[in-house]
Order: sequence, then C-alpha cells, then structure tokens
Amino acid sequence: MTEETKATNGDNVTEEDVRDALRGVMDPELHLDVIALGLIETVDLEKEPAEVKMLLTTPFCPYGPWLVQQVKESAQLAASREVKVEVLPKQWSPEMMEDPSLLGFF
Repeated sequence: MTEETKATNGDNVTEEDVRDALRGVMDPELHLDVIALGLIETVDLEKEPAEVKMLLTTPFCPYGPWLVQQVKESAQLAASREVKVEVLPKQWSPEMMEDPSLLGFF
C-alpha cells in the first residue's frame, strides 16, 4: 500500500501518525505545539469515532475552543475519519511538556 493510499482510506494509521499531525497545532499564546506542551494525553484509534483526550494550559483558556477545533481537524485529516476530542478536567503543568526548559522552567 502506498502512502497516498494509506492517507486516503485511513488503513494502518497509527497513533504516532496522528501525534505527528498534531505537532502542527500551535498554542497561539505560547507558540509551541500541543505535543511539545504535553496537552495531548491519549489518542485512541480503536474507538469509533476515534478519540483524542487533551488538556488546556488553563481551565479558562481564551483560545480553548479554537485549539480544540484545530486538534479535531488535524486529527481527522491524519486519521481519515471522524475524531472526537475530549477536554479533560485535569490540571496542566509545565512538567508535562516534552522539554519544560522551552518556557524557561527548570
């Protein structure tokens, strides 16, 4: 199967494929992607629709609805199917980042 066919029908799309696509979703205030920030907790492609569980940097993030929509659109494009995005009530902290030093922590 070619990469073009894979992208067209969604076969063999992996969690890593979706996470790679989500690297293109940038937090407009912090200027880092949602993966680097550690905002994506899980990507479940076994469910129908597929599911992404994420956090926001603050509970009342003014860009929250926009960010959720961007995650949904990017994940759907990568998975070639419907994706549900759930925002978890869990508190985000810089320790969840791939590299907390990017924001001057640690």
